[in-house]
Amino acid sequence: MYNTYRDELNRRIKNPIETINSIKGFGIISESIVDKVYDIFGKNSLLSMLYQVGAGPGEVIANRLKEKFVKEEFQVLEALELLINELKEFYSIQIRTIEEEDKKVRFVIENHCFLRSSIKRRSKLDFGKAFCRVNKGYFETALRLMLGRKIKKIDINYVENDEEKDACIEELIFYK
Repeated sequence: MYNTYRDELNRRIKNPIETINSIKGFGIISESIVDKVYDIFGKNSLLSMLYQVGAGPGEVIANRLKEKFVKEEFQVLEALELLINELKEFYSIQIRTIEEEDKKVRFVIENHCFLRSSIKRRSKLDFGKAFCRVNKGYFETALRLMLGRKIKKIDINYVENDEEKDACIEELIFYK
């Protein structure tokens, strides 16, 4: 009986592959992961998990760049430029300011990342909140591995959302 209707059913439910909206699906699943992990395990576990999700690929990219350029350690500006150029498919970054002090260098950047459209569309995701820990883990890990002993600590912090520029304003602080 079912085989009789198979062709007709397939005709009615046909959906060309090019109509699939992967980004929208990613946003829905991401929002659910953030919400459910928070509910079940709490905020600290959620933040740690998302940071580690980013740290894994951060380690891979750092090692790939070290191998590509046959270097174990880079200078701050060099590492930042190499990393940003390597990631142009996922990030559009512009540097607003650079402030250098005795013990630290602070960059203020505009960052439009691959997570942005999902965050904009989902009510339970917010700029600079839990989901953004993926980027924090990614960049802090990659930069820490690329800079080695030249830097004691790296902090990446959300400052604000710039709707006009469609970017998050963030600070990258490198402690000497």
